[in-house]
Amino acid sequence: MNELVLPLVEVVSNSGIYAPFYFIIFHFIRQFVFVPVSVVCVAGGVLFGAIYGTIYSVIGITVVSSVFYLVVKRTPGLFKKIIRMKERWTRKHMPMSIGQIAILRLVPFVHFHFISLCLIEVSKDFRDYLRSSLISNLPLALFYSFFGTAISGFDPVLILLMLLGLVILFFLLKRKEWVMKWEDFFQPAR
Repeated sequence: MNELVLPLVEVVSNSGIYAPFYFIIFHFIRQFVFVPVSVVCVAGGVLFGAIYGTIYSVIGITVVSSVFYLVVKRTPGLFKKIIRMKERWTRKHMPMSIGQIAILRLVPFVHFHFISLCLIEVSKDFRDYLRSSLISNLPLALFYSFFGTAISGFDPVLILLMLLGLVILFFLLKRKEWVMKWEDFFQPAR
């Protein structure tokens, strides 16, 4: 992965005034070269500093989220297939709150577009999705721009404590209401 990331970071760092624009494009390209969002946000913090790295990362991530929404909504067959796949993995659990989704975005091994799909499910329309996406992308960009470079030096025990804290926050921010269909509750025996 370093062979892919380092040349792209080098191009961005040597582009002068166009560096923010290339960095935002790098956010879009990263999904095709299988670079995690966290790596790109860390690179933004290193290249532009914590504040500007966060701003550019939020813009780039939100653009990627918007493109995902538009592609999924314009191809209903693909959307239904992805929803079925998600239901197999999550077993029709209750929908998550935006706070829970924001915390899941911080976990590096949870797929970015899977979380975007969860946002689509809790959003009414594109405008609501865009607002929710912006809210859930901000902690991701902030966390990895400010603290991403220090993660590599963390003790494994500290990493486990951070993940435990995220799990606790995840359950504290869950939705309070949940409506379950009669058929889902009383499923026939197989």
